[in-house]
Amino acid sequence: MIVKSILISQPEPQNARSPYHDISEKYGIDIAFRQFIQIESVPGRDVRKQKVSIPRHSAIVITSRTAIQNLFRVAEEMRVEVSPDMKYFCVSEAIALFLQKYITYRKRKVFFPKGKDKTIYDLLQKHKTENYLFLRSDVSNSDIPEFLTKNKIQHKEAILYKTVCSDLSDLADVNFDIIAFFSPSGIKSLYENFPSFEQNNTRIAAFGPSTKEAVEKAGLRLDIEAPSPKAPSMKMALENYIRSVSPE
Repeated sequence: MIVKSILISQPEPQNARSPYHDISEKYGIDIAFRQFIQIESVPGRDVRKQKVSIPRHSAIVITSRTAIQNLFRVAEEMRVEVSPDMKYFCVSEAIALFLQKYITYRKRKVFFPKGKDKTIYDLLQKHKTENYLFLRSDVSNSDIPEFLTKNKIQHKEAILYKTVCSDLSDLADVNFDIIAFFSPSGIKSLYENFPSFEQNNTRIAAFGPSTKEAVEKAGLRLDIEAPSPKAPSMKMALENYIRSVSPE
C-alpha cells in the first residue's frame, strides 16, 4: 500500500528544511508532527526525598539536554552549588556543548566519546574512581546504571524529571498510513489515549531497540525499523519504505 500520510510523534522541527519536510516535498506526502509525551520537572523538595546530594559526587553522567536543564534547576531550588571541580560525562559531543549554557566550559572537565568506536562506557571504565550521579527520568531506559553496578563503580541515580502522556484526543478521528515512534513512552501514550487502538493497515515505524521492544510487547506489527545498516536514521528508513511501496 502506498504512503500518503505520516505522523511523526515528536514536536515539529523549527528548521523548515528538516529531513521530514524534504520527504513531504519529494514524494507528495502529508507529514504531521505531534508530541506524544511531555516532560515534567520533579521539584527540588522531592529530589531531596531521594536522598540525593549533588555536592557529595565528583562526577555527573548526562544522557540528554533535558537532564542538564533539570540539574541546574534542581541545584538552584535546593540552594546548593555545583562544584567548579565537578566532572561531566556526556553520551555525545552535542550534549557536552550544551553545558556551555550553564558552565564556563573551558574551566570544567567535560568528557564525551571521541572516535567512531568509543562510547560512554569506555569513559566510565577509564574513570572508575569517580563517585557518579546519574541523571534520569522516571522511565529511563539507559543501561548505564547497570554497567556501573556491574563494574562496582560508586554511583547514585537521581530522578529529576518525569515523562507524562500528552492529550491526543483530537487525533481520535484522524488516520495516518505511518506512525513513527522514538521511545517506549510514545507507545504507552498511544494506548493511554486510545486503549482500543487497532493497527489494521497503519504501518508502525520505531527508532531504537527499546522502542522496537515496546512495539512488539504491545502486539503491534513493526513495519519500519531504524537504525539499521541501510537506514541509520528514521528519515532514511521512512524514505526506503516509501520507495519500496511506491509504483514505478
